[in-house]
Amino acid sequence: MTDRYAVIGNPISHSKSPLIHALFAKQTGQDISYEAIEAPLDGFAATIERLRSESYKGCNVTVPFKFEAYKCASDISERAKAAQAVNTLCFSETGIEGDNTDGAGLVRDIEQNIGTSLAGKNVLLMGAGGASYGVVLPLLNAGASLTIANRTASKAVELAAPFSGVTGGSYENLTELQFDVVVNATSAGLTDSAVPLPEGIFAPGALAYDMMYGRETPFMTFAREQGAQVADGLGMLIEQAAEAFFIWRGVRPDTRPVIAALRG
Repeated sequence: MTDRYAVIGNPISHSKSPLIHALFAKQTGQDISYEAIEAPLDGFAATIERLRSESYKGCNVTVPFKFEAYKCASDISERAKAAQAVNTLCFSETGIEGDNTDGAGLVRDIEQNIGTSLAGKNVLLMGAGGASYGVVLPLLNAGASLTIANRTASKAVELAAPFSGVTGGSYENLTELQFDVVVNATSAGLTDSAVPLPEGIFAPGALAYDMMYGRETPFMTFAREQGAQVADGLGMLIEQAAEAFFIWRGVRPDTRPVIAALRG
């Protein structure tokens, strides 16, 4: 019998996850189906219960339900606890396991696909919203030295507080500092908003990584002008999906041909 999975969000029609998981399944010979389901904004928990009653094996969770998914899970991984959010659920007879694969996806894309080691690197994380919460612990586990900047400095301080050695503050604090890797986890690219980074923020040979994909953001344009290597978040999207696929199926797909297919 084909095992059923889904991605839940609102909106969800734009999601590339069904295509990604279809490519993973074909590549690995796994007999699964995967669909996109739009849950009502006030109906996430009910949607999860429906999927469990219909014998789905698990689901991915995207905006705006990652925090609700955290509350739904009866067993939560360490990286999901650090993120305070869940994007991958596994259903069993005994309960719901919750995990967060966003940070693992980011780190794997940077290190494996782009070829930039994070060990010993000074990393700036822009933003202190949900996207940032998911990646702090994996970046630290990769050996990065981390600074968090946010327009509202108190939110960056709050995000940094549980982690030893992590600094949080405002963009004004970044003057005369340089970073080897700068990760944009803000939604500024959606509105083409300017980035409040000072010139000279990128160390020689630095990587500028924008979690958004499918468009040239002001952050990416600024980084190119500053001489940085620039990457978007498509690889992260595919790598976090591969991590979820591995959790569900015990098989890790080769992401390179999938990245090439979606870029094409």
